[in-house]
Amino acid sequence: MLDRLDAALALIEQYQPWRLSHLRRDIAYLQIAAFPCRGAYFPGERMVLTELSFLARAAEFTPAIIASSIVHEGVHARVDRMTCSPRDPAREERLCRRSELAFGQSLPPALGAPVIERAVASLGLDDASVAPAIDWAAARAVKAQADAQAIAAWRSRS
Repeated sequence: MLDRLDAALALIEQYQPWRLSHLRRDIAYLQIAAFPCRGAYFPGERMVLTELSFLARAAEFTPAIIASSIVHEGVHARVDRMTCSPRDPAREERLCRRSELAFGQSLPPALGAPVIERAVASLGLDDASVAPAIDWAAARAVKAQADAQAIAAWRSRS
């Protein structure tokens, strides 16, 4: 799995090296852990989290998609470091999605297409949909159920 994280970071370094420099300044560390979304930024720790199963699902998520998630969370980190006033969640989320779009456009077309598609779709959402309020207890329950189903499916194949 670390090779997939390395491949994602290498894409950022190759196609938007300035963004990797920002990540190095704006976050203290990157963590891999189970979590109920692809990625997250934790301002108290200045930590970007990349979700474990998101990173592991090679058939579904390419290094470019993983990299775009890291770019997205890195923008949250950058905004957090540069802003003292209360933030507008929808505006910030659109800024992150525009950064994903720019990243996708910097990649070769075959690599960037899914990144661009997701970013464009997200940018067309209304404020409540682009930055929804999240019930973390419900999200964790859904994640636990999905993980249990994946483990059961894996066991039935062995």
